[in-house]
Amino acid sequence: MSCGAPGARCVSNKPIVYPEKTDFAGIVQVLNASNLDFILIGGIAAIAHGTATSTYDVDVVYARDRANIQRLVTALAPHHPYLRGAPPGLPFRWDEQTVRMGLNFTLLTTLGHLDVLGEVAGGGDYEALLPYTEFIHIFDLECRCVTLERLIVLKRAASRPKDFLAVAELEALLEERNKRKGQ
Repeated sequence: MSCGAPGARCVSNKPIVYPEKTDFAGIVQVLNASNLDFILIGGIAAIAHGTATSTYDVDVVYARDRANIQRLVTALAPHHPYLRGAPPGLPFRWDEQTVRMGLNFTLLTTLGHLDVLGEVAGGGDYEALLPYTEFIHIFDLECRCVTLERLIVLKRAASRPKDFLAVAELEALLEERNKRKGQ
């Protein structure tokens, strides 16, 4: 018995509906509520630092220890993660073994687009990036976020045209911040 279009993902014979727009606050709230060790990076970090950047997903670097992977899998399971860009119907199991055997996942969830990254160019893994973070308030939550200075490094290392555009805005923001601090 089919629950919809060929290759549709279903739960209890009902199709899973993936939104066109990402619920940024919802994703961050789910991750935060799970006590997950994660660092906000990417466009959402740029926004948290005050840029007018637009973004379509939430990017996080997560700690890869066994307990944290378990928290990540448990937190996202109710939101039916699936590989973004994968052909419909491609088998994908979101579980601890998948995360342990993988590293970086670009996901589509019922809350929208989420990239969970075990390592990131220019920053390394969670532990390597940790000294370059600060706690910020976003969506009425306190979250660990990459510093503005390190975000610039990460954007440069990504070497994508959209990141080079973002670097100019981030550097201007950093310059303004430093002027206000009297540096």
